[in-house]
Amino acid sequence: MNTALEPSIRSATVHCPLPAGPQAARAARHSAAQILTSRPAQCPHGAAEDILLIVSELATNAVRHARPPYALTLSLESGRAGIALSDASPGLPRRRDPGTRVLTTRGRGLQIIHALGAELFVSTSPHGKQVIAVITWPAR
Repeated sequence: MNTALEPSIRSATVHCPLPAGPQAARAARHSAAQILTSRPAQCPHGAAEDILLIVSELATNAVRHARPPYALTLSLESGRAGIALSDASPGLPRRRDPGTRVLTTRGRGLQIIHALGAELFVSTSPHGKQVIAVITWPAR
């Protein structure tokens, strides 16, 4: 096997503790952008933009509705990314009913993530939860 190709085809997982407070969302976006930039062969530009939006929505939801500590885990491989945002709150996220027409600028994060084609999961523990989004795209 050509070892020069090895780094571009291996999966990458990065776990980043995030600061408490509103700066958590910016730190999460920055961390995700760094890994996506370092692995362009694994993730096309359009998928990278979707991943950054998902990271932003998950981190913002954690800051607004949960309590620290927060952490981002991003797993990236060719054709798929898993994005997990953990927090210390036991409360489960609630998705707004898609049939409800509400004129608001808030409360649509999970709908946006779903509209991007991501699957959403929640994993709970005695220490809080992880909200997990998995997004796929055609592998190159």
